[in-house]
Amino acid sequence: MDIIAVIMAAGKTSVDVVLYTLIPIMVVMLVMMKYLEVRGVLDVIVRITSPLLKPFGMTGMSIFALIQLNFVSFAAPLASLAIMEKRGVSDRHLAATLAMVFAMGQGNVFYPLTPFGLHWGQALLISVIGGLAAAAVTWHVSGRKLSVSNLNHDDETVQDNKSRPGLIAIINGAGSDAIRLSLGSLPMLILSLAVVGLLREAGAIEALTRWLAPLLAGVGLSTAYILPALTKTLAGGTAYFGVVSELMQKGVISVQQINASAGFMIQTLDLPGLGIFLGLSPRFVRLFRYALPGALVGIALRTLIHTLIN
Repeated sequence: MDIIAVIMAAGKTSVDVVLYTLIPIMVVMLVMMKYLEVRGVLDVIVRITSPLLKPFGMTGMSIFALIQLNFVSFAAPLASLAIMEKRGVSDRHLAATLAMVFAMGQGNVFYPLTPFGLHWGQALLISVIGGLAAAAVTWHVSGRKLSVSNLNHDDETVQDNKSRPGLIAIINGAGSDAIRLSLGSLPMLILSLAVVGLLREAGAIEALTRWLAPLLAGVGLSTAYILPALTKTLAGGTAYFGVVSELMQKGVISVQQINASAGFMIQTLDLPGLGIFLGLSPRFVRLFRYALPGALVGIALRTLIHTLIN
């Protein structure tokens, strides 16, 4: 096994993801969010939506993460999470939002799979249901002992017209933050992809596939799910789409199987997702163990609904 080659390949892939996916999406999203924040639009939306989201343990800012993940990309909610972190949102609210993000589907997989037969509207609705369930479980159960006090007690959102930065200042400031946050996720992303590469080179993935085949056959599940599931878990949503689209073109996986497995296959709780989201801030690493049970419940609920209706 050429360990150095595996590490270099993981580094190249990680840098490509950060440079050509995370940074462009983060710059655009964070500039938009910062502009809305400076103009006071975010505060208005937060005040309106907070009562609706309160039973699920989320703040009004969480709705932006929900929309960005389902309609844009797995990387888009990073902008909302970064602003929540900067505003000092409480640990309990942040853990609930993090669980929601991990449990939901991602737009960058939903949209490409739609021409292949994925029921987009159905998948989107179930994604939201799973995300809200994940947040509620984290808020009321796994994260109930976390603090509900905001870390920043001063109101950073109140600004008079004289103190509002101009558009250029917003773009420069938000752009710098986006690049810094994106680069911050690089170490964990490299490590996760290096682990994937080492397991592949060692033959562990092929051995696991052979080991799981009889178990799946025993419970009536197709062995065609093995490769997409392993790819998704170890390499992320984009890699999953590449594998499953090829399998569909070869007739190995049917449209019905794609829709039935969408709840489990299309979510962000995978190694690259962990590397990207947890690399955003040390707080996310600390809160992950509280968010994980809720995320698993949300994914399980999505899986059950997709299986029953497809």
